Amino acid sequence: MYRKLIYFPRLARGLATTSGSSILPPATLHLKSGQSFLGRSFGAPKSIYGETVFSTSITSYTESMTDPSYRGQILVFTTPLIGNYGVPSNTAPFDAHDVGVVLESQGIQCAAVVVSDVAERFSHYTAAESLASWCQRHDIPGITGVDTRAITRLLRDQGTTLGRITVGSDTSLPAPKADEFWDPSLENLVDQISTKEPYEINPSGSLKIALLDFGAKANILRSLIRRGAAVTVLPWNYDFNAVRDQYDGLFLSNGPGDPTHCMEAALKLRPTLEEWSKPVFGICMGHQIIGMAAGLDAYRMTFGNRGHNQPVLALASSGSIKAGRVYVTSQNHQYALKLQDPFPRGWEPFFINCNDSSIEGIKSTADSGRNVWGVQFHPESAGGPLDTIE
Repeated sequence: MYRKLIYFPRLARGLATTSGSSILPPATLHLKSGQSFLGRSFGAPKSIYGETVFSTSITSYTESMTDPSYRGQILVFTTPLIGNYGVPSNTAPFDAHDVGVVLESQGIQCAAVVVSDVAERFSHYTAAESLASWCQRHDIPGITGVDTRAITRLLRDQGTTLGRITVGSDTSLPAPKADEFWDPSLENLVDQISTKEPYEINPSGSLKIALLDFGAKANILRSLIRRGAAVTVLPWNYDFNAVRDQYDGLFLSNGPGDPTHCMEAALKLRPTLEEWSKPVFGICMGHQIIGMAAGLDAYRMTFGNRGHNQPVLALASSGSIKAGRVYVTSQNHQYALKLQDPFPRGWEPFFINCNDSSIEGIKSTADSGRNVWGVQFHPESAGGPLDTIE
């Protein structure tokens, strides 16, 4: 049987938009553990320090890069091809459906990106520019042409590692000494990224929710207002107890860095949990703050959990969540709450990670008189699975 194969190479490539010149200067990723990876630079032509982490997300690189939880981090994408659908225009209205941005914040939050193959051509109906031009416009360096599989294996074996990206003439310099690497976890990154003044979104909403901003993703705010909430965003260390009677609920957002830098917020939250009967919910950093306020300790994980394919087991039922079911979640965290026995009185584990048995959620018990939930993962997705969005 004869089959005729027809291929239109020029037409196929012509449907994509070029990102510019393919002549890229040299760049090197140095890890504090001693390894170096030589590649090519894209984005901003500058050298930086940061904490090298990896994400297993297959898509949504724009959402990951604008997530404030990645502040100070050199983000390694395990997916080989990044940038193939470009970057959308990041503007949206402020109304009952949106919060001023399309992505997770106004700009890129990670310190740098590392990819195996950056797409020089991109194609998507919402694309406004290439990944390279977007990074250059936000002064964020990137490196391509390196073995991200080898980097990921190193990070999985030895844990998250401090790193430095050198660009251009800096690539000829010796690798930094161990004491020259900058460790972002020593700084209070939440204080750097949190709002400095309270502000309100969707003031005509039927429910009044206060949100403590530890570095909130835009889709958390978007998810709340689309469910009819009027949201007041407060600084991370705001004394909510002074105004709590004005609100129907309290939300604690995600955020970057070490949660122990935010012990002030946990101490202020304790009287709220003890005296207030209205709902309290936390995501990621907010979940850790709730846990520390309840008496649990937080610890630094070896390499953290970052990606859109993390399975968690529900240990308790609540609303649409059923005990015994496994849910696929989106995650981005380096720290977690310690699983201890006995658990603090009035509290119980809500979710546990199926891969490493780390706590992925806690909740108040039915007999505690509280209505408090916290999850380590991101139920609001963006991007990621929708298993737990309701």
